[in-house]
Amino acid sequence: CNIAKLNKDFTGFEKFPDGSTFKEVTPEGYTEGPFMFMKNGKYYFMWSEGGWTGPDYFVAYAVADSPMGPFKRVGRILNQDPEIAKGAGHHSVIHNAKKDEYYIVYHRRPISEKDGNHRVTCIDMMTFDKDGLINPVKITNEGVKKSKL
Repeated sequence: CNIAKLNKDFTGFEKFPDGSTFKEVTPEGYTEGPFMFMKNGKYYFMWSEGGWTGPDYFVAYAVADSPMGPFKRVGRILNQDPEIAKGAGHHSVIHNAKKDEYYIVYHRRPISEKDGNHRVTCIDMMTFDKDGLINPVKITNEGVKKSKL
């Protein structure tokens, strides 16, 4: 997983002081689906681990003071729930700034589905504890209520 800095007109990349264009920030266990957002001056770097057709697919994250790292791994926040769905992972995050609410949007496979590549898109609440760490996400069948951003 690499990170780069866009130039001012978004048509290319700026070079880093060492002359490179990209910096590798691949965390241990990384499979796919990198996503980063900033909250209260901290950078939250999230990704999927494991295989989406197996029991070990989940979303993990790390935190840093800079988008370049170094990132400190915190742990998993989105796991499969054998009562609801398998293959929960590969996600994005939406922030409703008006309400300061965060939502995780991800794909998963219904329990009844046998095709490992058949997945559905879901959205659930993502909350933080008093220290700014992401609480484990409870996957639901209901998702979230309709809300204007």
